[in-house]
Amino acid sequence: MKYIVLLCDGMADRPFEELQGKTPMQLAEKPNMDALAALSEVGMVKTVPDGMAPGSDVANLSVLGYCPKDCYTGRSPLEAANIGIELADDDIAFRCNLVTLSDAPVYEDKTMDDYCAGDIHTKEADAIIKSVQEAFGGGEFDFYTGTAYRHCLVWHKGKTKLGTLTPPHDISGKVIGEYLPNQAEAAPLYDMMRRSTELLRDHPVNVSRREKGLNPANAIWLWGYGKRPQLQKFEERFGVKGAMVSAVDLLKGIARLSEMQVCEVEGATGYLDTNFAGKMEAAFEALKTNDLVYIHVEAPDECGHRGEPQNKVKAIEEIDRQILGPILEKMKTLDDVSIMILPDHPTPLSIRTHSSEPVPYLLYRSNAKQDSGITCFTEETAASTGNMVSEGSDMMRKLLS
Repeated sequence: MKYIVLLCDGMADRPFEELQGKTPMQLAEKPNMDALAALSEVGMVKTVPDGMAPGSDVANLSVLGYCPKDCYTGRSPLEAANIGIELADDDIAFRCNLVTLSDAPVYEDKTMDDYCAGDIHTKEADAIIKSVQEAFGGGEFDFYTGTAYRHCLVWHKGKTKLGTLTPPHDISGKVIGEYLPNQAEAAPLYDMMRRSTELLRDHPVNVSRREKGLNPANAIWLWGYGKRPQLQKFEERFGVKGAMVSAVDLLKGIARLSEMQVCEVEGATGYLDTNFAGKMEAAFEALKTNDLVYIHVEAPDECGHRGEPQNKVKAIEEIDRQILGPILEKMKTLDDVSIMILPDHPTPLSIRTHSSEPVPYLLYRSNAKQDSGITCFTEETAASTGNMVSEGSDMMRKLLS
């Protein structure tokens, strides 16, 4: 038996006025998902435990079969694992976003214009992070380049009573003042965030980006902090060998910590321009030496954060056309296959950030097809089946059973 998880990050949504009162899943042309749903177990699953923030970190740990309440220590330590950072026991890791803030003269009055600085590419971002490291790093703090706008700060022997550090994608279009770190122990973070606007205002990369009409990466934003986590090996936990296909450090970091194979895909970006077909090919190559492959596609989530309804619909359609369609064709060469398709969490266009309500899932087994009673895979049809998995971390064992 081979197992495939197709994780469509942030795919679930709420009815949206600009989409004729439908969700992107309802509006998208996705014949392969819909056909598979008719032959699968379909239902809803709660991937975000009560009391935890609805992030891709928590939700993907859950889908991968790890209880976040037992093992979650923060987002950035998971990303740090993929970047190659060895965290000491008293290190604190932070996500360091490159963002675009407005030109308001007073720092606290600036607006979060773009949480990803125009989806800056890694090469440009690396030059900026090196400048940030030169200005603020080399002692108590060190900055490391990640991917695109997502990077890492390590605070050696760092403080832990920092309060809430708000994700920048939660405050798109809002004045930042009330969302800045306000605990006394977080003062050094506040200082570096403020000073970064002066450092990066006329950085050569940003001068070039403005000339091209692109958003400048004119500030850093620190959030998602935590200590080094401990994850049980995936094969030890479930008795199968697993591989991860993803564009983002978070998922690849989880895979490295759980000793899954990490597949690198050229042109995988985490957005709508990602190499969908390359991800599919990498997944089937991984199945030659693994029992399970987890294909993570970030694009629907990014479109939700950006408030791009038509692009979110397109992202779902491209997943269906370029990943799932070829998978179903290639499945003819395999004896038995189980496929699980689901989002990790909703990213509603109406709020442009994550929410924690249950998400739809389908579970298909080539050797045990069933009539689900539905003809399309949406939030509404999945809920109508009455199937409900209350603990997201049960989904992996459900797939493997």
